[in-house]
Amino acid sequence: MTERKPKDKKYVKMKNSLFVKYLSISLLVVFISFLILGIMLVFFVAQYSKTEKQNLLTENAVSIANMISNSSTSVNGGVYLGETETLWVRSTISIIANSIDADIFVTDSNGNTKLFADHGNFSDHVVPNDIMAKALSGKYFATTDLGGMYNNDHYVVAIPIVSDTGNSNATVGVVFVSTPAESFSDVTQEIARIFLLAAITTFFIVFCIIGVYTYNMVSPLQHMSKAANSLAKGDFSVRVPVTSNDEIGQLSQAFNHMADSLAVSESTRRSFIANVSHELKTPMTTIAGFIDGILDGTIPPEKQKHYLGIVSVEVCRLSRLVASMLSLSRIDNGELKMNKQRFDLTDIVISTLLTFEQKIDMRQIEIRGLENCEPTPVAGDPDLIHQVVYNIIENAVKFVNQGGYIEIVINNMPDRISLSIKNSGAGIEPEELMHIFERFYKTDKSRSQDKNGMGLGLYIVKTIMRLHGGDITADSVVNNYCTFSLWLPKDSSSKQRKIKDNIPVTDKSNISPLDVACSKVIETTAEEIEQIPIDNAHKESERHE
Repeated sequence: MTERKPKDKKYVKMKNSLFVKYLSISLLVVFISFLILGIMLVFFVAQYSKTEKQNLLTENAVSIANMISNSSTSVNGGVYLGETETLWVRSTISIIANSIDADIFVTDSNGNTKLFADHGNFSDHVVPNDIMAKALSGKYFATTDLGGMYNNDHYVVAIPIVSDTGNSNATVGVVFVSTPAESFSDVTQEIARIFLLAAITTFFIVFCIIGVYTYNMVSPLQHMSKAANSLAKGDFSVRVPVTSNDEIGQLSQAFNHMADSLAVSESTRRSFIANVSHELKTPMTTIAGFIDGILDGTIPPEKQKHYLGIVSVEVCRLSRLVASMLSLSRIDNGELKMNKQRFDLTDIVISTLLTFEQKIDMRQIEIRGLENCEPTPVAGDPDLIHQVVYNIIENAVKFVNQGGYIEIVINNMPDRISLSIKNSGAGIEPEELMHIFERFYKTDKSRSQDKNGMGLGLYIVKTIMRLHGGDITADSVVNNYCTFSLWLPKDSSSKQRKIKDNIPVTDKSNISPLDVACSKVIETTAEEIEQIPIDNAHKESERHE
């Protein structure tokens, strides 16, 4: 019993396969169709043959009855044929009997046989009275053995002979024409045999065609099933062949596109893990080294404050890293409650610039475009838009060249408000420009100017803009300038875009206590600083709950 289990499992698997199911259903439909067609064909052909045979027998019986009626004379209520007429009639009915393969005989009104074809001998036979009564009353057709005249059933047609001699017409006899009923069965069986042979041949051809078609249809699904299992095991290099342009082909293309996306996501995930591991390792090593140095006395007391400041900076780096990862988690989970209201975009731009005033003065950066700025009311979440503006201006200050410029232009158009922030400097390579809004992508891989970024800022920025019904684009000329242009719709009732996996989070209730310790090191907005104690208290209450 144990040895048969693998075979049984294989049989069950084959039995449950889509190929077997589809092929079985298709062949079953074809078989039922052939069966119904065969039954109907045999039935209607048999009925047609029977009707045609009946008509043939009837026509010849009528002809013989008319011939006898015209050639005979009525004597004492009976039919009388002369010797010559008798020979002629007998010869004629023999010819007719041979031509239609039937028995023909003539009786008088009492059922006594008077004439018959050469190949039959009915001289001693008398037709039963009940049959004669029906035959004399008119046309008669039945399947019968004529009261024992035949050993098996025959199709019998009887036509009365009416004599028109004398003062009135009188029925003087009956012409019987019969043929074996089994002859029709032979015809039916022959038709059924021919149809069965044709059906088997056709069924075999259809089986081959449907089998090939089903295999070609199911094969891509089998490839996708195997490829899906490979993807589940972590092999993201598998792809399925696209062999058609129908729904299966479209499904194959969609599967390959999904596999490409998974491969990119996996590559990004691995890169992210490597980056996070490196980012965590560096500050933690620094923190551990300096703390150990203070504890074991390696660092003298007069220098401990200096090294504690370095530790504080590294703690802030860890805090920012955790905050970025939390934001990414909330983006993936789709958690965001927008506080949409009207606010002044110009005010946010100016207040954000003031945040970087020290760095701007230190690097002698020229600010252009705000000489004649006016209030620009827009509708949206002011905190989220502040995050967007802060991120773009921070990047501009970070990557502008020494003594360069940052140009800010706000345009109030009929249907939208646009904001462009342009900075001089190294710019962004064209091949990098198309990827800068992707998660975890860092342009400083080539420029090596930002050591603390995680590659999430611009991704969150673009998501926020799309969430508001707007968008952001970038333009750059290497070694010249880089421009970020964003726009917001004027209509506050404009529909928000539904962006799957693209919903950023700036919920301040999740700012960790580490951010409080870092508040003197990291530039933040006054609103964020004021929000921290409240949110921390809220977190503490949740923790006690």
